[in-house]
Amino acid sequence: MEKLDLLPEQTALVLIEYQNEWVSDYGSLRSELVLDEEQFEQAITHSKRALSLSRELGFTVIHVLMKPDKQYTVFGKAEFGLRSAISKSKRWQGFQGEIHPDFLPQENEHTVTERIGASAFSGSNLDCYLRNNGITNLIIAGFATHVCVESTLRSAHDLGYNTFVVTEATGSFTNMQKSYFSEHVVHHFGKEIRVSDLYSLSLFN
Repeated sequence: MEKLDLLPEQTALVLIEYQNEWVSDYGSLRSELVLDEEQFEQAITHSKRALSLSRELGFTVIHVLMKPDKQYTVFGKAEFGLRSAISKSKRWQGFQGEIHPDFLPQENEHTVTERIGASAFSGSNLDCYLRNNGITNLIIAGFATHVCVESTLRSAHDLGYNTFVVTEATGSFTNMQKSYFSEHVVHHFGKEIRVSDLYSLSLFN
């Protein structure tokens, strides 16, 4: 891809839900929902590389978690949608809610835990953190492609951020879901890139 010359201090890698629910071989959501396991495993492999490169290039790294309270009161009494599904299934607690060892934050990396919706911005301090630290360029990776990644992409676009999605470092339930996202969604709100493109994004490499 063409070199875009993004300043590292203005650029952040946003990692969405690299918790055991998705990343562990014993992840309960992964076991129940992921039908095309090969692409999901490849997404994890690409994510490790994206994280390593982002740290090497001096990008800010932000870890976005789903960490509801044990009573799920933050989601209210929703009868349908994601808020209902999480509450009724009792997900994201204990081991399943922990960050996978391969993606543990380093000391200087920000962790977002206050989310109440699909978007990483929903009910969290993410937007304030980014603006207070002069970050205008976001690189998104994580799970699931067609749910929280897409929701975060849409929100970031509408909030005025320059947004990139490392689609190969996102995991969906099926190959079709990821293909639809790539072909029909991402170009409306940002730019699709590969892990290898991270070098081309950075002004200093």
